[in-house]
Amino acid sequence: MTRGLTAHPEREASRPRSPARALAGLAGTSFKPQHLQAILSGPKARGFFEVHAENYMGAGGPPHRALEAICSEHPLSLHGVCMSIGAPQPLDQAHLKRFRDLVRRYEPTLVSEHLAWSTHERVYYNDLLPLPYTEATLATVCDHVDEVQDAIGRPLLLENPSTYVLFRESTMSETDFIRAVARRTGCGLLLDVNNVFVSATNHGFSALDYLADFPLGAVGEIHLAGHDAQRDDEGDPLLIDSHDRPVADAVWRLFEIVVAQAGPIPTLIEWDSEIPEWPRLAAEAAAAGRILDRAGVILGQSHAA
Repeated sequence: MTRGLTAHPEREASRPRSPARALAGLAGTSFKPQHLQAILSGPKARGFFEVHAENYMGAGGPPHRALEAICSEHPLSLHGVCMSIGAPQPLDQAHLKRFRDLVRRYEPTLVSEHLAWSTHERVYYNDLLPLPYTEATLATVCDHVDEVQDAIGRPLLLENPSTYVLFRESTMSETDFIRAVARRTGCGLLLDVNNVFVSATNHGFSALDYLADFPLGAVGEIHLAGHDAQRDDEGDPLLIDSHDRPVADAVWRLFEIVVAQAGPIPTLIEWDSEIPEWPRLAAEAAAAGRILDRAGVILGQSHAA
């Protein structure tokens, strides 16, 4: 059977509550429960919210009451962090079922996961670990992406990683690997621009060259976040994808380049620790929204011409 969405017509049966086109040109933020009252009591936010799936896999309680309140007014993006799609072992079926049930419960507009692994046998790591880019790994990742997509009945967006080590056994570039996964499985992509900048700095390659080779046509969502600048043992720059501060100027510039070429793709500001008050997070999303608006205007003018 040929891989791809045409081989899985049952995915069309599950339609998101908010059609994906409703997010075109919109900027969103990570939803944090401490912001709930500020969000509900203030002017209605223009954008969307994203949550980590694993925080809502319980049956009920305050987390779900808060998320229901948000979903009643705003589109939702569901972002998984523990599927371990890159692990050599089979997917955790109990976790996959909880993920599927959560998708069915909230019908999010976008659903995403990471190109990474975080489990080994019965050990669970609190990290998103990198992969060797080989044909064997590619086959495993494609099988796992197909399995997730079959379970949730819709395409998955797969996020490019931030990396701190490379593998000698890799036989293809990261962009070639990601392109092959998208082509074989029909999945979409989540382009994390901060991850590109972090990896480029850590490994000494050009972020612009990486983006020029990235399959932008498959991107359904963009992530922006802050990073922590450190030094390694040799004194060379080492960036950590920390999600604990504003988006860096260099990442904003890369984002502008991407959307000028690809158009106003839905964009999320991630901020997961040292979380600021709601107005500051909303201001970051508003800055992304202004860039998306300009990209939309320019794209519209070029089409008109």
